Amino acid sequence: MSEKQHIFLVEDDLSFGAVLKSYLELNDFEVSWVDDGKFAFERFKSGVFQICILDVMLPNVDGFTIGRHIRQLNQDIPIVFLTAKALKEDILKGYNVGADDYITKPFDTEVLLCKIQAIIKRQSVKPANAETLFIIGSYQFNYKLRSITRNQQKQKLSPKEADLLHLLCQHKNELLPRDTALRKIWGDDGYFTARSMDVFITKLRKYLKDDPAIEIKNIHGSGFLLEEKTN
Repeated sequence: MSEKQHIFLVEDDLSFGAVLKSYLELNDFEVSWVDDGKFAFERFKSGVFQICILDVMLPNVDGFTIGRHIRQLNQDIPIVFLTAKALKEDILKGYNVGADDYITKPFDTEVLLCKIQAIIKRQSVKPANAETLFIIGSYQFNYKLRSITRNQQKQKLSPKEADLLHLLCQHKNELLPRDTALRKIWGDDGYFTARSMDVFITKLRKYLKDDPAIEIKNIHGSGFLLEEKTN
C-alpha cells in the first residue's frame, strides 16, 4: 500500500490491545486505539478511518452500541467485531448491527490480517462498467448513489444492501445462487455470513414491499429470485 490505511481499534485489554496495535503497525497500517467505550465514538468522529475493529465487552459503552452509532454516521466504513462473545445470538446481533465480519477470540493474527486486507480491497474496487440504473416495478434503483426511489420517496441503502440488490437486478427473474452472492459480496460462504445475508434480504424485501408486483423469493437450498410480475 502506497498510503497507510487507518484502522480504528477499540479494545479494553491493555496487553492485548498493545500487541495487536503493534502487529498491525508492523504490517503497514496506521492504528488509532481507544481502550474505553465512552471515548470511542467521539474519537471516531474526529478521524478518517478505512476500517473499524471493535471489541464488544467494553467499559461504559459496549461494542455493539458503538458499532450502531458508527453505522448511523457512516454507512460505508467496514466494521469487524473482535470479541470473546461466541454465542450464536451475539454473532447474529453483530451482523444485524452492520458488521462486515465477526471474529471470536482466540484467533490467528495472520487470518485477521488477511481478512482486513480483503475487506479494504473490496471496499476500494467497484466494477468500472457496472450498470448503475435499474427499474424494478415502480421503483428506480440507483446503484451508484445507493438509493431506491418510488413516488419521489427515496430510501438510502448501505453498501452491502446496494451490492446485493445490484446482483439481484442483474439476475432479475432468474436464480441468484446463494454461494455466488456470498462470495462476491462477503468473500466468504460460511454459515454465519449466510445468516447475515438473510438479514440483508429481509431489509430489501421491506424496502420493496409497497409494490405487490415485486417479490424476492427464497429458493430453498439454492438462492434467491427477484421476480417482477407482469400483467
